[in-house]
Amino acid sequence: MSKQAPTVTLERPIESLHESHETIVSLHTRKLFVPDAPEPHLAYNASKRILDLVVASLALVATSPVFLIVALFNFRGGGVFYKQRRLGIGGRAFVCYKFRSMVPGAEELREQIESLNITRGPTFKNEEDPRVTRIGRFLRRTSLDELPQLINVLRGEMSLVGPRPLAVDENRYRGYQHLRLSVMPGLTCIWQVSGRSTVAFDRWMDMDLEYVDTRSLAKDVSLLIRTVPAVLSGDGAY
Repeated sequence: MSKQAPTVTLERPIESLHESHETIVSLHTRKLFVPDAPEPHLAYNASKRILDLVVASLALVATSPVFLIVALFNFRGGGVFYKQRRLGIGGRAFVCYKFRSMVPGAEELREQIESLNITRGPTFKNEEDPRVTRIGRFLRRTSLDELPQLINVLRGEMSLVGPRPLAVDENRYRGYQHLRLSVMPGLTCIWQVSGRSTVAFDRWMDMDLEYVDTRSLAKDVSLLIRTVPAVLSGDGAY
């Protein structure tokens, strides 16, 4: 197997992401294990899905007033919701929902402000992104813009815990980074509780691979609990 780390652009769903179990060293000289061990026991998958359904259902009911308030303040110029095609498990595309936080046509404006990107990767992150609206900054700082993704969880396209799904045109990986697509994407993961947008892209991918290799129900619950103070602090949320 080649030791080089070529750029990988996914053009079709991945049928099998598990290859030989090898130790690799990331760009940050940190060892990661690419999983090819059997998938977690059926009990884990079933428990994780039950957790997703129960928590997402309760959260949607509890936050329904938030949906109404956001709709009242965010209904002009582009609509309340922002829908974007992102890649899920196996590289299959799905429509991901968010509360709209940018001006209409924001994706077309990205090329003009690419020099402001701080992630050093295919995703765009900048605290002073000029495309973000006033209410959008509040939604992002409080992570309320992600609430509609609870619908994706109920539909089985996302989980509460898993690597954050990237837009279809942002899925450009090097080497083993594409293995993050071997699990269901989620609302939160290690990256979410470790600085989020302040983390460089390659380090973010390392965190996702760590989750892929060490995931368990206990880890999922721990990450959900750790997400609460991370969201309240607003660290890296922009």
